[in-house]
Amino acid sequence: MYRTKVKNPILPGFNPDPNVLKVEETYYIAVSSFEWLPGVRIYQSNDLVNWEHETDILTDQVDLRGNPQNGSIWAPQISYSNGLFYLIYTDVKSTKRPFKDSHNYLITAPSINGPWSKPVYLNSSGFDPSLFHDADGRKWLLNEIWDYRLTTGNKSAGIVMQEFDGENEALIGPVYKIFDGTELAKTEAPHLYRHGDYYYLITAEGGTGSGHAVTVCRSKEITGPYELDPHYPMLTAKDKPASPLQCSGHGSIVQTSTGHWYMVYLCTRPLQGNAAILGRETAIQEVYWTEDGWLRLVLGGNGPLLETDIITTNKKEQRKHTDFKDDFNDALEKEWNTLRILADEAWCDLKSRNSYLRMHSGESIQSLFEHHLLAVRQKDFHFIAETKLDYTPKTFNQMAGLLLYLNDNNYLYAYLTYDEEAGRVIRLMKCAEGEFTLSPVCIKMGEGEVKFKVEVNGPVANFYYQTGDSTAWQEIGDAQDVMFLSGGFTGNFVGIAVHDLDKKANSYADFDYFEYYGFDNR
Repeated sequence: MYRTKVKNPILPGFNPDPNVLKVEETYYIAVSSFEWLPGVRIYQSNDLVNWEHETDILTDQVDLRGNPQNGSIWAPQISYSNGLFYLIYTDVKSTKRPFKDSHNYLITAPSINGPWSKPVYLNSSGFDPSLFHDADGRKWLLNEIWDYRLTTGNKSAGIVMQEFDGENEALIGPVYKIFDGTELAKTEAPHLYRHGDYYYLITAEGGTGSGHAVTVCRSKEITGPYELDPHYPMLTAKDKPASPLQCSGHGSIVQTSTGHWYMVYLCTRPLQGNAAILGRETAIQEVYWTEDGWLRLVLGGNGPLLETDIITTNKKEQRKHTDFKDDFNDALEKEWNTLRILADEAWCDLKSRNSYLRMHSGESIQSLFEHHLLAVRQKDFHFIAETKLDYTPKTFNQMAGLLLYLNDNNYLYAYLTYDEEAGRVIRLMKCAEGEFTLSPVCIKMGEGEVKFKVEVNGPVANFYYQTGDSTAWQEIGDAQDVMFLSGGFTGNFVGIAVHDLDKKANSYADFDYFEYYGFDNR
């Protein structure tokens, strides 16, 4: 046996709500995608040390247009039984209090790469659903239950469970309330496991912020009553302000072929102690079962660790790489994401111009419907992203360029547009917590292709441009504070976009390439 030192997070950047599964000798982690498509990103590993992006499951099964910021696809869970993969997920349509429209669905496939079945609607009583396959062949759906009658801001009222009839694809029988939660409150993310004589319920509590935690309870009967771990929470950073990993919670567990157990969980690495610009990430830690049957962290205590040991049968070395490049030759690289709509040939065209991506314009940068944006996760505190585009705007309402984008209230956008006096120009816009600012900088451009570059180093971003045969980068305005590109349920993205407020699909930009390279792991 070998012990490999693994540095957390194992999935850097926006990779929240991890759920881990082992099928034969392959491990999978599914993470939430919220309003970004394709939905439910799947990472794959054969050793728990190194993870690769394998696929994204949700494509034409969902319609996210108009869904609110931080809504859409929450907390997916994957399971496997009798040759089928099962994916359970929530599509959140409204988060306006006191109610929450959270619809839960099930799809299945013979392979993690599909083909996936049409969604089966299950219920809407709460979010974070999961499916438990019992040894007797029965299947049980668990989810958080939302109670609008509660006077607290968060109205999570515990965990409920109902039997699922797989043959008829329907929930049957009574709904059982199996856990009310603790005083940590905000109980969610239920995962059920059978170990020894007990059913173990692992939940997230305390909210997904600084109070986040993992709580465990158990019962000899699947429907309860469940006994609370006397030393809960088993994992939290709430009382550990010096920990480099914060907001730790939302755990799920897996046993390896060597007999060891590990928990994957959500965490953040706040920049300067308060801005999780990379979003909620995925970490891993070894756990074990005590003699009296409770789950504990191997090195003691209940805090997250920046480093952990993974026990493997062959010597391994953790590889961390975040670089990405797309030359737009044949097909879009699978790392790309879009907002609420999929990238299709109607607006992402790789055929019209050889080795270029032609992006047709969509609605405004704040649209919740037809926002034509391609973006990748920011995975490093220090990175450079670069692109080259050919674009001839005719009015001030036409724009294309390079942007940093958290959500429709928080973004930085360096773009080509048109000015009535100066002609084609480069401008810079900013929206921070909903407050819009247009930089007075207006750089006159001649004809031809233009390169854009952004370098983000910790809390600061600098945008640059380059034209013609010049090798010199010219700065676009002053350095920009990026601390506001944090918060909510996602992380920051960097990408390319085309907008036209005169008329939809009224203009297009041709992009020659896009590349991202990070410095954190070099």
